[in-house]
Amino acid sequence: MNHLAVPEAGQPPRVLVLDDDNFMLEMLKDMLHTIGVREVYPEASTRHALSTLAEAGPDVLICDLALPDMDGIEFLQAAAERGFRGSVILLSGMDSGVRDAAGELARVLGLRVAGIFRKPIALDQLRSAVVC
Repeated sequence: MNHLAVPEAGQPPRVLVLDDDNFMLEMLKDMLHTIGVREVYPEASTRHALSTLAEAGPDVLICDLALPDMDGIEFLQAAAERGFRGSVILLSGMDSGVRDAAGELARVLGLRVAGIFRKPIALDQLRSAVVC
């Protein structure tokens, strides 16, 4: 795994997107391509996403908080335990209190939170959080 999770100079970040909604995955993938990200790993399953996290070593993790088999908080705990050191962007349709609490927990876990957004995220919000 890429423990440093820092893209090489001049290279766009590699982004893992975890969301159980296939439409949202495709939309985020398209948005990421629009802002210059070329390597996007869309995952609808937390189990597959954990494998991709280990194998691909992405620089950025975009994570939904409401997932069916493991919620976003549990996934963030698992990512932290596995040494993920990239940036985390949290997305959720839940209220701001839940989103903010999840962001604080991610920070306590040692994760670098680049943004916490309500779904759907706007292109300019995504661009500023991903920083290509």
